[in-house]
Amino acid sequence: MPANQGALLPFLQAAVRNPTVIGAIAPSSPSLAQRLAEVVPSTGAPTVVELGPGTGVVSTAIADRLPEHGRHIAVELDLDMIRLLERVKPELELVHGDAARLGDLLAARGVDKVDTVVSGLPWTLFPLAQQRRILGEIVKVLTPDGAFTTFSYLNAYPMAGARRFRRMLRGSFDEVLITRTVWRNMLPALTYVCRRPRHDRLA
Repeated sequence: MPANQGALLPFLQAAVRNPTVIGAIAPSSPSLAQRLAEVVPSTGAPTVVELGPGTGVVSTAIADRLPEHGRHIAVELDLDMIRLLERVKPELELVHGDAARLGDLLAARGVDKVDTVVSGLPWTLFPLAQQRRILGEIVKVLTPDGAFTTFSYLNAYPMAGARRFRRMLRGSFDEVLITRTVWRNMLPALTYVCRRPRHDRLA
């Protein structure tokens, strides 16, 4: 059984319990997961933060790229998803907490800067203030040459909230690339690849 199918039941249960936290109709497909993980350095000893790992599909793609001495920290708010990941991904360094407190969560683990942030968060469901706070935390913890990636469903791309989010990304990073569509996903999605965080824009 494909990984995303095996994860479907616990994912749907979590989505019904807390739709504003989960925000998707199904786990990311392996194709989308691999696209998101492309920004993960494959050499050296990078620190990678994953926001909203859910059932761990993207976590697997990150682990496939991460070098032996890399560190993979996954921040998840939903406690049932945490318990699932503890069973199916015991090697994952799990952190239960809110991405809006990312800097504090990492500092508690001796981390002040990270090389990459990979996000599965449902940005369009968040209020504007929460979007700004989380994005500000991401910019704060990234190294000057760090990278951030997240995704948007294709059907949401032209909506006002998605346009506003893209403006926020372009104000927070020197480079924002929008990738080709991943059709093999429920729903089709595209990814944003953001590089060189604008630390000068932090409040």
